[in-house]
Amino acid sequence: MPPQIAYIIGNEGCERFSFYGMRNILPVFLVTSLLLFMPDEIRRKAHAKEVFHTFVMGVYFFPLLGGWIADRFFGKYRTIFVFSLIYCAGHACLAIFETNVNGFFTGLFLIALGAGGIKPLVASFMGDQFDERNKHLAKIVFDAFYWIINFGSFFASMLMPIFLVSFGPSIAFLIPGVLMFIATAVLWLGRHRYVMVPVVRTRDPHSFLRVVRTAIFSKNHGGTLRIAIALIAIAGSSGIFIRANLEIVPIICLGLVILLLFGGIMTATGLENCRGVHPDSAIEGVRAVLRVLIVFALVTPFHSLFDQKASTWVFQGGEMALPTWTLDPTGRTAFQPSQMQMFNPMFVMLLIPFNNLVLYPWLRRRGWDPTPIRRMTFGILFSAFAWIIAGGIQLTLDGGDKLHIMWQLLPYAVLTFGEVLVSATGLEFAYSQAPLSMKGVIMSFWNLTTTVGNLWVLLVNDVLLQKSVMARVADTGLSQNAFLMFFFAGFAFLATLAFWLYTRRYRPTDNYRAVGTGGVDGGGKAAPLPTATAREK
Repeated sequence: MPPQIAYIIGNEGCERFSFYGMRNILPVFLVTSLLLFMPDEIRRKAHAKEVFHTFVMGVYFFPLLGGWIADRFFGKYRTIFVFSLIYCAGHACLAIFETNVNGFFTGLFLIALGAGGIKPLVASFMGDQFDERNKHLAKIVFDAFYWIINFGSFFASMLMPIFLVSFGPSIAFLIPGVLMFIATAVLWLGRHRYVMVPVVRTRDPHSFLRVVRTAIFSKNHGGTLRIAIALIAIAGSSGIFIRANLEIVPIICLGLVILLLFGGIMTATGLENCRGVHPDSAIEGVRAVLRVLIVFALVTPFHSLFDQKASTWVFQGGEMALPTWTLDPTGRTAFQPSQMQMFNPMFVMLLIPFNNLVLYPWLRRRGWDPTPIRRMTFGILFSAFAWIIAGGIQLTLDGGDKLHIMWQLLPYAVLTFGEVLVSATGLEFAYSQAPLSMKGVIMSFWNLTTTVGNLWVLLVNDVLLQKSVMARVADTGLSQNAFLMFFFAGFAFLATLAFWLYTRRYRPTDNYRAVGTGGVDGGGKAAPLPTATAREK
């Protein structure tokens, strides 16, 4: 096991406490403090939900920028360090401008930029510490990586709602900032120990992007290209026209989704025109990446459901009966609905070792191999069941029965099982499928699945706020919240079917660093590869 992994895992644990600490109190803070200038509570909650999911979209959109900068210019370590400093500045803005809308939103932007910039790189940087000789340990480390993420998230979810009520927003938002500073310091301490794969600065005439450009601009695509550009312009202008107050991030993301869709179609249909211009190996490499991106696209509905546990489910918890006990050691602060989110990381920390030590070996002994594709398929399916349960709870609440909030444990447990099957597996899957020269970019696209998932939430939320749609929902006899929950459950069921149908013929690849390509260490010297003794230890 590479010893420098400890620094990366420690950095990730502190950074995740920082991120989830501020994220998990954000919707409640917006509704109870920053957005009080909106007198209508329904509209205020809807706007808070829109701000929250726009922020999450930004966090998972900016990995494209971080991955590109790392792969083309500065390498993973330097890019992570610089974006971490931006991240710290964003936390400082939240603590300073807790009563100033513009200042607070500036802080959210900086956190989205910083957190997004490092997001595709930390897991990829950790994968760089392995090669073909010890790659069997990489799965253990990726699981440990995801475990430490949830370790930080658990304590953040348990403590931050208490800090918000007991000490006020300024201190509550300052604490995650301190943890982010510690995370940056831990990363810096290991700078002379890391394996740093050098940036390829030479212009490869057969790179991924050059092959894509040749395919798109081939002669038989001239008209198609112009149509695609026109559709993108129409979609963007229509979005601005229909929703004049729609933030720039959703507009950019919607345009990006359309661009990727048409760009992918044109690339796939034009690859044969690249024969003779580029070698067959480069063309097949692009074809393989396109297949991976289709898998990623089919995962996006899962994130539509998963990220709403911090908004829709928290608001549902506010309608339920709360415990008489409290997690505040001083006993001054009552149990907060947002603290239910702590059960998600707690279940993750229990399920990851259970799956690896009990469930997966048991399935293999019975002749069924839980491959990454199979795990992700069932993960999306379980998320749909979780929202069916949450919808049933909402129906009971709408009927006048004030259920205890601990009933939410059931959908949290089912959703978390789906999360472990999708998200933890997805990190490993995305890294293994990415060509060596595109690790950062492919991991960025994996993170983009969360952006697109939150984009679906915003679009559905906007549609439901239209008076004509609200009237039709009322005619069904369901409340708006109940209708929303069953709608997203159906969305996930359809996504599961589509994912299963597509991935039946998908053939995974194995793109780990070859023996002898250790890169350089933090001091610019050749990095030694692990010895047999080190691997045995």
